[in-house]
Amino acid sequence: MAKNEFIVNGIDVRLRKIDKDDYISLTDLARYANASEPKVPIATWMRSKDVISYLGLWEKLHNPNFKGHEFEAFESAAGRHSFYLSPQKWIEKTNAIGMISRPGNNGGTYAHRDIAFEFASWLSPEFKLYLVMEFQRLKSREQQAFEWSAKRELAKVNYRIHTDAIKENIVPMLTEEQLKYVYADEADLLNVALFGKTAAQWRKQNPALKGNIRDYANVEQLLVLANMESYNAILIEQNMPQSERIKQLNIMAVSQLRVLQQSNSKLLERGRKD
Repeated sequence: MAKNEFIVNGIDVRLRKIDKDDYISLTDLARYANASEPKVPIATWMRSKDVISYLGLWEKLHNPNFKGHEFEAFESAAGRHSFYLSPQKWIEKTNAIGMISRPGNNGGTYAHRDIAFEFASWLSPEFKLYLVMEFQRLKSREQQAFEWSAKRELAKVNYRIHTDAIKENIVPMLTEEQLKYVYADEADLLNVALFGKTAAQWRKQNPALKGNIRDYANVEQLLVLANMESYNAILIEQNMPQSERIKQLNIMAVSQLRVLQQSNSKLLERGRKD
């Protein structure tokens, strides 16, 4: 169960990932209406017959173990002055999965985003709009991070292809000690062609940073690096010397980065016009 946070109109809102679904803290959202007693807005919201009907329909659509007879009893009683239903009681009696409730300082009531958006709308249509905007912004950042990670992994996979080509075409002529040196040299060949510096030079210039030069590459650089590694493997198989390969790789890096940057500029310009 992954945890995250985002800010909605000045309110810190917790987010949890449960079985690949996003659950938003109703307790945090309720602070918009009652900062000191967030349980009160939630309990008041759940007294409504329309809310109980919505919660019951959501469960019927997503939860095969939902106890419909218990729900019908709540739906029948909802709206009366004497009716009161807490999230804990709703979960316990109906076996609901659209809400979860945890005790303690780090606990609270969470609900699936479909339900959380309904609660936010009840609190304030304006607040719901802020919630949806910030939630979408968070999801966009997560997607960008995922794409960066995926391309980083692609670069790692292609590097394995690259090192396999070194084994098959260069290693037979080298000793075991030279083998290690060639691997490092080939990696730095790509570093110099793309970044203009070796890994050692980067570490000397950035002593406070952890990781390596490739960990701080942007998405475009990682994509080009993946292409360079595959291309370098082909050049090695063709027995092209390093002095020639670094020239070819540098030309490739400059050309591809220019194309990617021009493409990004066009997308940004199109976005501004839209």
